[in-house]
Amino acid sequence: MRRAIVLQHAVHEGPARVGSALRRAGFELDLRALHAGAPVPTTLEGAELLVVMGGSMGVADVGDARYPFLAPELDLLRAAIARDFPTLGICLGAQLLAAAAGARVYPNLTGDPPRPTREVGWGAVHFVRSGREEPALEGLDAAELVLHWHGDTFDLPPGATLLASTLSCPHQMFRLGRRQYGVQFHVELDDSDVETWLAADADYVRGALGPDGVERLRRDTARYLPRFRERGDRWLDRLLASMQVRG
Repeated sequence: MRRAIVLQHAVHEGPARVGSALRRAGFELDLRALHAGAPVPTTLEGAELLVVMGGSMGVADVGDARYPFLAPELDLLRAAIARDFPTLGICLGAQLLAAAAGARVYPNLTGDPPRPTREVGWGAVHFVRSGREEPALEGLDAAELVLHWHGDTFDLPPGATLLASTLSCPHQMFRLGRRQYGVQFHVELDDSDVETWLAADADYVRGALGPDGVERLRRDTARYLPRFRERGDRWLDRLLASMQVRG
């Protein structure tokens, strides 16, 4: 069976539906719980795909003794980029992939004067290329409601193709080479995962959405997730298929 390395940064931010999609595609998951002390692989040999999950830390924390895994992750991603090795980065993973490719990662700023802005909750993401132009986006509408949960953003890496944007965060999804994707929003979560995140990160949500933010996000999840679960699973299958294209 083919092996997919999955790098996890927090106990409540596992692969979830990405893991299910990998198994559907015939992969065995080599899950590395970095937050629990598992080492970052020093090589990609013996694997066919790399997934880097999200986390509350950021690229600015590289060198922080609390997160000793971040620097070797960047080294591993640089090696993956050099080989156009199939790679999927989600949220923090997308930021790390962008940084490894030479892009700047920094707090998301909006307004005049600019101020740090957390993009949290369900909102529209706009795809700037069609499924005909970009097979990984086949079957998606020009805009889809997705779940956002981040405070940092990144410049588009040199040579990357922008695939999706939001009004408050222009760089939501990009492709490097032919088989590497960074996705800032969360396609992997199910309703039980959202509840776990709300329990672990309630203050962050309230800081972004106000005192009733947790309740609002819970209501929106009940409303929007059923449709996105079905579309998101089909999209993950197409995305993983696109990552495995040779040549």
